Amino acid sequence: MNSLQNALSHESPLQIVGTINAYTALLAELAGFHAIYLSGAGVANASYGLPDLGMTNLTDVAEDARRITSVSRLPLLVDVDTGFGNAFSIERTIKTMIDAGVSGVHLEDQVQAKRCGHRPKKEIVSPSEMCDRIKAALDANHTDYFTIMARTDALAIEGLDKTIERIHHYVETGAHMIFFEGATTLSEYLTVAKHSKVPVLANITEFGVTPLFTQDELKQAGIKLILYPLSAFRAMSKAAISVYETIRQKGTQQSLVEAMQTRDELYKVLHYYEYEQKLDELFAKGKTE
Repeated sequence: MNSLQNALSHESPLQIVGTINAYTALLAELAGFHAIYLSGAGVANASYGLPDLGMTNLTDVAEDARRITSVSRLPLLVDVDTGFGNAFSIERTIKTMIDAGVSGVHLEDQVQAKRCGHRPKKEIVSPSEMCDRIKAALDANHTDYFTIMARTDALAIEGLDKTIERIHHYVETGAHMIFFEGATTLSEYLTVAKHSKVPVLANITEFGVTPLFTQDELKQAGIKLILYPLSAFRAMSKAAISVYETIRQKGTQQSLVEAMQTRDELYKVLHYYEYEQKLDELFAKGKTE
């Protein structure tokens, strides 16, 4: 099993890109990334047409995760929100993710009725309640490769000092990595990285409160993992809008063809020709018997 820890040993900071389905996971692998990500917002938005407001469940996320791990060898980090329930539910979540071939998850310290990390009016649980969530996750982890990452949304609510206190508690409880959400400056990343005994992840999502810092800038700030959760999905969606509007308005897609992936390019990603050749060989064998 490829692990996030192993990927981190090959690249630091480790770039982790969001893949909303199995096909985009293949594209990320071809592009040379060492790790991929399944976003809770991606599952809600792309698979169910819902906002990221805790409306999807473990079964929904696990199904998308299985589809990705069935085709990609890259370690997959999965967003499991607050764990989908109490301690027993969190244990079930971890076991389900491990069975699905996932390499790690991040649990957050928001309340069950969670909100997007870059939106206002977030609410968080007490440090002790979050530590209980981490304990439940660790207790369910029967592997030596699976990563339990603790995400904190405390910065926007309690400030940097209290956030660092929380991180200390989470690491002492056993969290393998920290997801530091909602930073607005490199100095905040630098301070958190200096105070954390485990690798810290920066979420560089577009159109949020965090500037689009570069890999080099984040490396200088001590960040070990960089997440781009929905970059490809947003670009794909923008392209889809353009395609639909053009076809509707012009009655043809002719002006868009040069911007499209060709059939041959698609087939190469999917190894279509190899499958077709095997199919031909099987049919040929059947005819000779």
